Amino acid sequence: MPMNTTALSKILLLHAISASFLMVACGGKSDSGVASGASAVGAASAASAPASASRTPGGPVSVTTAVAKKRDFDVNIEAIGTVTPVASVDVKPQTNSVVTRVHIKEGQFVRAGELLFTLDPRPDEANVARVRAQMVKDETVLADAQRQLARSRDLMAKNFISQGALDSSQAQVDAQAANLVADRAALDAAQLALSYNSVRASGAGRLGAVNVFPGTAVQANQTGLVTITQLDPINISFSLPQRNLDAVLEGLKSGGVTVSARLADLKGTIKGRLQFVDSAVDAATGTIKVKARFDNHESKLWPGAFVHATLLSNTLKDAVVIPTTAIIQTAKGSIVYVADKGKAALRPVKLVASQGEESAVTGLSAGDKVVLEGRQNLRPDTPLVERTSGANGAASSARAPASSASTAP
Repeated sequence: MPMNTTALSKILLLHAISASFLMVACGGKSDSGVASGASAVGAASAASAPASASRTPGGPVSVTTAVAKKRDFDVNIEAIGTVTPVASVDVKPQTNSVVTRVHIKEGQFVRAGELLFTLDPRPDEANVARVRAQMVKDETVLADAQRQLARSRDLMAKNFISQGALDSSQAQVDAQAANLVADRAALDAAQLALSYNSVRASGAGRLGAVNVFPGTAVQANQTGLVTITQLDPINISFSLPQRNLDAVLEGLKSGGVTVSARLADLKGTIKGRLQFVDSAVDAATGTIKVKARFDNHESKLWPGAFVHATLLSNTLKDAVVIPTTAIIQTAKGSIVYVADKGKAALRPVKLVASQGEESAVTGLSAGDKVVLEGRQNLRPDTPLVERTSGANGAASSARAPASSASTAP
């Protein structure tokens, strides 16, 4: 019996403990449910608060404006060009010979006619001497034939010889005279060949690498001796779209088109004039090749270098110019918003030309204030608050997000 009482006591104790755990568990769940419900309501209220605070229908929109100006507007065409020399000559010998002397150094500037190389002249000098000797011989023979002709004429006058004998003497004189003419031509040819042994510059320019040295055997019209490149003046070649062809040709006829060139590491620009427009449009690219010529006294432009070329194709007189960022492209065309008496007014415009950050348009008047920043929030007749530039503009920009948030629909 005592044993049963103990067991019963343990059972009752376990039931009591289980009941207490169940009560605690139910109470905690209810509390968490209430807390989570309150949290959800608070979150919803917090989420709705900014939205309700940012919506103020009919409120003004803070914008930045710029004044449309009337002035001459230059229309430039930009392209990447390549510096090309006006002339580049590969100097080659005109006779088979051996180099005896080199009179130049690599990279040297030379004038037209300056002596560059001397070749072995001995074979040609011997040929000139041979032709001269032949000429002396033929001159002697001609003199004898002329004397024979004179005697034949005296004998003919005394009827001692026939007319046929006189004609033979005359033929001998004519033949020797022809031989003498041939000798003179041969002497000119021999002297010309002799002159080929002195290789001279065909024009002024800068020398490239010297490819031969004293003792080098050279072949006529095959061995490259050196290259002469003209650097001043110099050309820049680039391509233009065919839509600009009429404007470029018109400018070329009126005295030339101004072209500016700028290297990547060059401070400032170099100005030149358009010199050449190709006679055909490239069917593959739809472009046409042109060349502009530049003075290059300081050798800033180097053949083969890439440059940024800008060509002045046209100048619009008294054009209305606005920032390009003010233009909005729509399905019906280009529009801008204008600040008119404190409200936004929509104006359709036509883009005439665009250059960098500015554009020339029609549909506006000089003095109109076009909206730059904040135009995405505008509708016609929307009230506006214009921001100013400078320090005040910075302060207004700092306040702009709160203001725009309050007027957002």
